[in-house]
Amino acid sequence: MSDEIELSLPIANVGRMMKKILPPSAKISREAKERMQQCASEFICFVTGEAAHRCQKENRKTVNGDDICWALSSLGFDNYSEAMLRYLENFREFERERANQNNYKANNNCIEEKDEETSYEDITTSFDFGILERGGASSAKHS
Repeated sequence: MSDEIELSLPIANVGRMMKKILPPSAKISREAKERMQQCASEFICFVTGEAAHRCQKENRKTVNGDDICWALSSLGFDNYSEAMLRYLENFREFERERANQNNYKANNNCIEEKDEETSYEDITTSFDFGILERGGASSAKHS
């Protein structure tokens, strides 16, 4: 029984999802929340098991979002599969944009830090030194 509870979705989250769908005046019994928790957890295990089976056939160890979408579709949940594919595309696009922003910020920080840093070599090579020959005559400048 405790293993079953550990594999279940949190009951408070299930209750919140149920309340979002129902009218504000509706009440939800503890028994209804528990039954929904069991059903949702079983559904997730069912779909994940199908995706894991596919990965096992393909000698892969990691189940990814595409595997879940494939499993939904192969199990006859095409509407869910299509919605999940759209969500997955949007999520991946968001992650790409976030990575690009982080790279942009990191590159700009490096440029700013480089501009602020001045090494000893930069200081000494930026001056022209005039060398005087013996006898006081001026010579060519070297940098």
